[in-house]
Parts: sequence; C-alpha cells; structure tokens
Amino acid sequence: MMFLFDAYSDDLFKVNGGIVRDLATAIATTAPKAFVLVISNPVNSTVPIVAEVFKSHNVYDPKKLFGVTTLDVVRASTFLAEVAGDVSNAPNVTVPVLGGHSGVTILPILSQATPSLPANLSETEVETLTKRIQFGGDEVVKAKDGAGSATLSMAYAGAEFATKILKAVKGGSEEVITQSYVDLNADPEGGKKVTEEIGTSLDYFSVSVKLGPNGVEKILPIGELNPYEKQLLKAAIPELQDNITKGATFITGAPKL
Repeated sequence: MMFLFDAYSDDLFKVNGGIVRDLATAIATTAPKAFVLVISNPVNSTVPIVAEVFKSHNVYDPKKLFGVTTLDVVRASTFLAEVAGDVSNAPNVTVPVLGGHSGVTILPILSQATPSLPANLSETEVETLTKRIQFGGDEVVKAKDGAGSATLSMAYAGAEFATKILKAVKGGSEEVITQSYVDLNADPEGGKKVTEEIGTSLDYFSVSVKLGPNGVEKILPIGELNPYEKQLLKAAIPELQDNITKGATFITGAPKL
C-alpha cells in the first residue's frame, strides 16, 4: 500500500501535481500492484494525475486507486452531531459525502444521514450545515490565523481510510463500505448506474464503495436526493469536470483542437 500526502491547497496544484506525478511514476515502476491512496490536494485533480501516469506505464488498475475524502465524512458526522446537541455521538453518526473533495464539489447527503436530521432543523440551518461541511478547511485556516491548515484531522482521516483498506484486504464476514473519490470504471456496472443518476458523464466521482481484497468491489448507487441536494449536485458538476481535465492534461498535455 502506498500513501500519498502533502499540503492542503488548490493553489499548490503545480507543486503538488509534480510531487504526485513523480511518486506515481515511482509506484508504477516499482510497485504497480499497490493500493494507492491519494490525499494530496487538490484530490479532484491529483487522482487523475496518478491514473494517467499508471496508464502511460500500462499498469493502471482503477480498482486500486482511491482519492481519500474521509475528512469530509468525519466533518459531516461531527458537525451534524454538534447540531443535534451531542458532539460526543459523532462516531455513531453517518452521512454519505459524495462528489469531490473541495468546496462546492463536496456533497453531504444529509437527507440520508443516520440517525436522521433533527426534525426541528430548518432549511436555513441545513444549508448552513452543508456550507460548513463544504468549507470546513477554511474554518480551520481562519482559526489558525493563516498559520496552518487541517493537519491532525487530515492525518486521522487518512488513518481511518487506510484501516478500512486493510480490513478489506484481509477479508472476513464484515462488509467494508465507505466513500472515496474513484474512477467510475472501477466497477463498470455500478459506475454506469451512478452516471445515470448524475445525468452527466464524469470519469471520477466520490461515491459509496464496497471494498474487497482487490480494491473496489462494487460502486453503490447515489440513491434518492432531495431538491436542495439536486441543486448542489448540479453546481458541482462543472467544477468537477474542470478539475478532472486539469489533472489529466497535467500528464497528457492539452487536447489538440
């Protein structure tokens, strides 16, 4: 298993892109069958970078490439538990977070939360909670007065995801299901269903996945979205498309017109 980590900032795309490209090249040439967990931001773009490097070496297996979006999941659970009045209950709260791993591409599907949202939560409060989950990184930077970003929580999220991968590789009776930013071709049938739900063709999307010894075993459907979440999805798609293209063309070069 290879784990890629670097600073959190879309502004560092060129720097991080180069680092991820070089690490991916090293993995492709020395450990091509490794599980690759990409946490270097911008994940929406760095995952396509790794994929294109692996493709150039003819060793690409989409089932073993993961963008780590667990930090968004952890924030969603924590913030929802806080709103519900008991932040200590965060480990027992689950919120699917789909889409991507930056700003408006982060789609917390609060309507599918377990336990359900508090009945007295207004639409305005749901929107405020959603924005807090989407832009939680900005909140951390502000709290640190510009002197740093999310580091401990990022490390925790990375460790959580790596643990899930290890459990899946080990096998057993317990299903391992989590969210990750993956190539939808990792499970063509499941990916096709998600594409139909999105209504647009995207190569990568953060989805709920069932993990197994070989990586992505199954891509699960998005499920029912409420009208507000459908608006969030619509707003996320153009940015995701741009992010994906930016990452891929970092390796392949701009497409010829």
